[in-house]
Amino acid sequence: LIPLISLLFLTLLLLFLALFPGAFDCCMEISDEIKKGILRRVERFEIQKADGLCHLEAVILHVKGKKFCVNPWNRKVKKMMKKMKHKIHRSKSHVRKQRRTRNTKQKEQRQ
Repeated sequence: LIPLISLLFLTLLLLFLALFPGAFDCCMEISDEIKKGILRRVERFEIQKADGLCHLEAVILHVKGKKFCVNPWNRKVKKMMKKMKHKIHRSKSHVRKQRRTRNTKQKEQRQ
């Protein structure tokens, strides 16, 4: 009977982990201050919301395989996020311009 209960418990645990993978990736505490050197090396960021799975609002900064949980209302963090979003938007529009130019050149060569 005990092995059966253990197997059932293990199955339920694995099912829970599969259904709610983000539940264990939540920031449990956040830092109000962040060094400029870290902000300069941020590769990407995620916004964590206090939506039931996680209890804190936070910005998760990814720097060389490490995660830093910071206050989303920090002025430096907001500025960095805005700069990164702008950089991503610019690079996407640059790719579109390159495609347009390439397509125009191909059409001219055909004619």
